[in-house]
Amino acid sequence: MKRVAGICVLAATLAACATGPDYSRPELDMPVAFRTQDTVQGEQSLADLGWWEMYRDQTLQRLLSTALEQNRDVRIAAARVAEARALAGVTELARLPQLDIAGSFDRGRVFQGSQFSTGNLSSLQAQAFFEVDLWRRLASLNEAARAVVLANDYARHSIAISLIAEVATDYFALLSLDQQFRITERAIANRERFLLLTQRKFRQGASSGLDVSRAEASLALARGNLPDLQRQIARFENQLRILLGENPAAIVRERRDLQDFPIPLAVPTGLPSSLLERRPDLRQAEYNLAGATASVSAARAALFPSISLTGTFGWESTELSGLFSGPNRVWSFGLSLLQPLINAQRNGYQVEATRGRQEQAILQYQNAVAQAFREVADALAARRSFREFLTAQEQQVNALRQASQRVLRRYETGFSSYFEVIDAENSLFSAELQMVQAYGNSLVSLVQLYRALGGGWRGE
Repeated sequence: MKRVAGICVLAATLAACATGPDYSRPELDMPVAFRTQDTVQGEQSLADLGWWEMYRDQTLQRLLSTALEQNRDVRIAAARVAEARALAGVTELARLPQLDIAGSFDRGRVFQGSQFSTGNLSSLQAQAFFEVDLWRRLASLNEAARAVVLANDYARHSIAISLIAEVATDYFALLSLDQQFRITERAIANRERFLLLTQRKFRQGASSGLDVSRAEASLALARGNLPDLQRQIARFENQLRILLGENPAAIVRERRDLQDFPIPLAVPTGLPSSLLERRPDLRQAEYNLAGATASVSAARAALFPSISLTGTFGWESTELSGLFSGPNRVWSFGLSLLQPLINAQRNGYQVEATRGRQEQAILQYQNAVAQAFREVADALAARRSFREFLTAQEQQVNALRQASQRVLRRYETGFSSYFEVIDAENSLFSAELQMVQAYGNSLVSLVQLYRALGGGWRGE
């Protein structure tokens, strides 16, 4: 009895040595607040809103819903999750007793003693096998497999976030191009009217032929912008259709101005530490690290002997009709221990390799966290810059509109030159296009901030 107790104590000690440390989140150097944010925010964050609450435009909501359902990258990611779950199921079954049933019927001629004999041999046996997971090798492999499932699931969510951001960005780009197209059409109409006015003044002798030529050139310049805008619109429509998992085609949408989309002056960002839970790519990196840690434990356990229990029970008979009658039962039970000797060095190298992968996973996780902080800071800086630029651009457009109206009235009464009119018209046209682009950039900066904070995937 003392010998058995001693063996149990020794086995427990070796098991403790074989298993590695449990996973714990590594230490991170996290800032108290995001750089360039307006004020130190509380735990509430813009990322807590679902994408259907963030983007209230019905057309955009329809596009996002279709993309999340049909996008091929999202479906590929979902298939990877299903594959990882199946493989994790295989790993889980390895921890359970394995039971097989085998049956055979053989007929042959063999040499026995001094003569040949011909006969039959029938058998039906149940075979059981169970590996005693004394060193937690199988348990560690199961933990690693489950970590792979979760990492793939968060990778799917990360792809969904990127998809939401891409669809919203392309949609706002389309609206911006639509508005630029309408501005160009208005500019063409104004220049056509101005050309008619210049031609009438030329016929009356109040204007020169040079003024007419300049008016015609200014009109042609505005018309030349339309083909390029049409090309860009087609490109973004095709790009959106691909994101929707469809073939290139037009996007049915309401023609509306970007000014109709409210741009909040202040948005809560949440605490920097909340990124670790809100951003699925960080959760993915962390579960990759957890899986690598479990793989180290499994590799260390492979250095120790494996203990297996085996057993068989069945029947064997030379006559198939009498297989289940008479003393034909056979059985066996055994315990086996396998200690790697020749492969011991190979297993040692395997431990070093898994430790190397674990160190890589730690650095990748830390790098992913630092990159997340940078993306939030960049998005906050871009949002502030675009907002300030938009305010200045709106003031410039308002001033140029008044100047254009005044110089046109002065030209009609002969107090301003033709060149003043052309200069004012070109400046206003350029400023209006830049203002629309500024609106689009402001909306896209909000999209990027929403994405950087990890919004849009929970609850979808």
